[in-house]
Amino acid sequence: MDEIARRAGVGAGTLYRHFPTKEALFEAVLIAHVDGLARYAQRLVGSDRPDEALFDFVGRLASEAASKRNLIDALSGAGYDIKATSSESKAALEEVFQVLLSRAQDAGLVRPDVQPADLMGLVMGACALATAERSDCSQSRMLAVVYAGLRAEPAASTSP
Repeated sequence: MDEIARRAGVGAGTLYRHFPTKEALFEAVLIAHVDGLARYAQRLVGSDRPDEALFDFVGRLASEAASKRNLIDALSGAGYDIKATSSESKAALEEVFQVLLSRAQDAGLVRPDVQPADLMGLVMGACALATAERSDCSQSRMLAVVYAGLRAEPAASTSP
């Protein structure tokens, strides 16, 4: 904490007044991160390529989730209920995620039977496997397979 205060250019007392424990600081970092993801997704909502916007966001979500895994593990190990402490941020993220998915589905570019929980499970699975020790999995290859599976099948041709 003292080193963080030094690098931030503030006194240790200032840091401890705002974040009395390491876990409180980690929690604030995690919530700021989730808020940033929601803002990023919101910028994608107006895209004229809703499928690419969705896949862009899923890719960002996957790479960010993999890089923040240690932070989440540290908070969980300290007994923090991450879902409870970040409920507003999580709700905002889930809402914009649903919008991106719905826009891609409404445009006929993503399978209509996919639910946000399905997609989130696929993304988290790709993250978990790609970051596991001694894994030969490639997150980018797994996401490419996920994206291919999400795409709506072209309408059956009526021509001979």
